[in-house]
Amino acid sequence: MQKYIITITALAFMFCVHSKADQVTVENGDRVSGNIVKSDCNSMTMKTEFFGEVTIPWDAIGEIISDQKLFVTAANGQVLVGTVSTTGSSLQVRISQAEIVPVEKAMVETLRSQAEQDAYEAEIEHLRNPGLLDFWSGYIDGGFSFSGGNADTSAISTSMRTERRTQRDRISISATTLFAQNSNSGVSETTAKAIRGGTRYDVTLSDRLFTFGFINLEFDEFQQLDLRSILGGGLGWHVQSTDRTVFEVYSGGSFNQEFFTNETRRSGEIVLGEELTHKLVETISLTEQLTLYPNLSNTGEYRLQFDLTLTTEIAKWLAWHFTLSDRFLSNPIPGVKKNDVLMTTGVRFSFGEGLR
Repeated sequence: MQKYIITITALAFMFCVHSKADQVTVENGDRVSGNIVKSDCNSMTMKTEFFGEVTIPWDAIGEIISDQKLFVTAANGQVLVGTVSTTGSSLQVRISQAEIVPVEKAMVETLRSQAEQDAYEAEIEHLRNPGLLDFWSGYIDGGFSFSGGNADTSAISTSMRTERRTQRDRISISATTLFAQNSNSGVSETTAKAIRGGTRYDVTLSDRLFTFGFINLEFDEFQQLDLRSILGGGLGWHVQSTDRTVFEVYSGGSFNQEFFTNETRRSGEIVLGEELTHKLVETISLTEQLTLYPNLSNTGEYRLQFDLTLTTEIAKWLAWHFTLSDRFLSNPIPGVKKNDVLMTTGVRFSFGEGLR
């Protein structure tokens, strides 16, 4: 007799354990049993024993009974933790044995299981305090042109930009190189040789306002410029920031050192600039940046930098680009032109998310 009692007790226990599950009843009367994983205002995900994860439209849910504690986030930001049941259009969250808090179904932002809540909080912490190697994105451009015949010419240009953007700050690094050569009657002559690069660090002060610091370096053989180094910083304003358009303006100051072949210059400068990124259509984007550097040490002199790029996306990681760059110096050394214009077209290889 004792054997039967033990067996019946064990079976009853197994049945109770097996039957412990969340239940969702949809409006047509069908019932789904399993574990609620997560839910938002569009759908609910449940993990069932035989059918794996199933998705149920939120509007089609008529009744919820949870055996596990769920994290319920309301539209006002309040988070309640407890088992959930429904009464009419209201969710009843039992946060303790004696206390039940009602939340209107229409006001529920999310439901999460313990595991989903832990994963969500870990992701939020990751976004707030990312590692230095996290969230990098960018691109590498290549432009090539060749010709042959009575005169052989070749031009190679490359550029890259990489950026790490978080909620608190942004780091950007860029570089451009240009090399062109002409060969006539067996005699080769270099016609262009330049390298430009720099890095900028932005710190978010508010939703609109940011501060920044930057270092730029330039070399141009045919400007007789061995090195130009600029160290500066200032304040910027996010004028517009949407999925299609990002536009910002900034101003500040910089210290410029220019080492020409036979001359060295040092001067203070004002920094005035704007930067635009705009998606014309789904696969075509435009980026543009204009920066003006009025000279404080030699009033009336100035430098200007302008960059314009149009990209057409071929694949998520591949695009075709057309780039126009202009570097203007109002007071070049004698015998050197004021303007250097560079036009390139070629392929763009993208990585990460964000920059295209």
